[in-house]
Amino acid sequence: MNWWFWEYIHLYNHWYDLIIAIAIFFAFLVVRKLFAKYIFKFILAITHKTKSELLNYVVKSYENPVGWLFVIVGVYIAVDYVSFLEQDNELFLHFIRSSIIIVITWGLYNLASSSSLLLMKVNDKINLEIDQILIPFLSKAIRFIVIAISLSIIAQEFDYDVGGFVAGLGLGGLAFALAAQEVIKNLFGGVVIITEKPFTMGDWIESPSVEGIVEDITFRSTLVRTFAESVVTIPNATLSNEPITNWSEMGKRRIYFNLGIEYSTPKDKLETVIDRLRELLENHDDIHPETIVVRFTEYNSSSLDIMLYFFTKTTAWEEYVKVKEDINLQIMAILEEEQVSVAFPTRTLYLDADDDSIERMSKPFKRDE
Repeated sequence: MNWWFWEYIHLYNHWYDLIIAIAIFFAFLVVRKLFAKYIFKFILAITHKTKSELLNYVVKSYENPVGWLFVIVGVYIAVDYVSFLEQDNELFLHFIRSSIIIVITWGLYNLASSSSLLLMKVNDKINLEIDQILIPFLSKAIRFIVIAISLSIIAQEFDYDVGGFVAGLGLGGLAFALAAQEVIKNLFGGVVIITEKPFTMGDWIESPSVEGIVEDITFRSTLVRTFAESVVTIPNATLSNEPITNWSEMGKRRIYFNLGIEYSTPKDKLETVIDRLRELLENHDDIHPETIVVRFTEYNSSSLDIMLYFFTKTTAWEEYVKVKEDINLQIMAILEEEQVSVAFPTRTLYLDADDDSIERMSKPFKRDE
C-alpha cells in the first residue's frame, strides 16, 4: 500500500513539475509577444525622440534577436522543473551559451547590413571620402567578419581547437590556393575596382563584355543592369582587366554628322547656309559653346558635304535626343528658307548617240541575229 502511495506521489510530482515547466515556457512566449507588440514600440518611440539614427538602427536590428532571447531564457528556466533534465548539464549549458552568441551575432549581422546607411551618415558627418561602391563592399566584409568570429567562439564553447584548424589550413594552404585561383583573382579584381574607382554605383559604363548601369559589387563579381532590363554578372577579374568607358562622367555629349547638299547649289547659297547653321548652334541654349564646327569639308560622290560637330550641355540620353531633334528641325527650316535641297545618292549615265552599239540596242531583238 505504501509503495503504491509513494509511487503515485512521485508520478504526481513528475507531471506537476512538467506542467509548471510548460507553463513557464509559454509564459515567456507570451512575454515575447507583449515585448514585440508594446515594449519594443515604446522603446522605438523613445529612440525617435532622441533623434539618434544610430540608436534607431541598433534597436531595429535587435528586435527579432531579443524576441528569441526570451525563448532561450524560458527554456533555461523551464528545464529546472523537468526531473529528467538537468539545468547544470554541461552539454545543455553549451547549447544555451551558444544560442545567446547566435542571438548577439544575429543582431550585429542585421546592424552590419544597415552599415551602408551608417557609413553614409558617418561620411556626411565627418566628411570622409567614402565611395558609394565601397560602402556595400565594406558592409559585406563586416558581416563576414561577424559570422567568422561568432563561429570561432561557438567552436571554442564546444572545446573545439580553433588554433589546430587554422594550422591545418596553413598546411593545406597551397592546395587551397590552387583550387581557389579564380576566387582570389576576382577578389583582387574587386579591390582594384574599388581603389582605382573607374565607376561607382549607378554609373553607366561600357566595356567589351557589358554595357549598362552598375547595380552592385561583391567579393566575386559586379552586377550590371543592361538597357534591356537584364542583369549581367561580370567577374571582377574580367572587368578589372578590360577598358571601361564611364559614360556617366561625360561633361557634355557629342553630335557629329555630315549634311549633304546638292551639287547644283550656288556658292553664295552654300555660304549662307553654313553661316546660318553656325549661328543656330552658337545661339542655341542647349548647345555647349566651347566647340562648334560647321564647315564645307568634302566633295562627295553625290553631294557637297557640310560637317557639323558640336556638343549638347546635357548628357541624359532622352534630353540629348530631344535637343538633337530640335536641331534637325531647325536645320530643315533653314534649308527650306534658302531653297537648298538635301542631296541623295544618284548616278547619271551618259550615252553617245553616234555609237553603233546604241543603235543596235534600239532595234527590236530577233532570234536569228
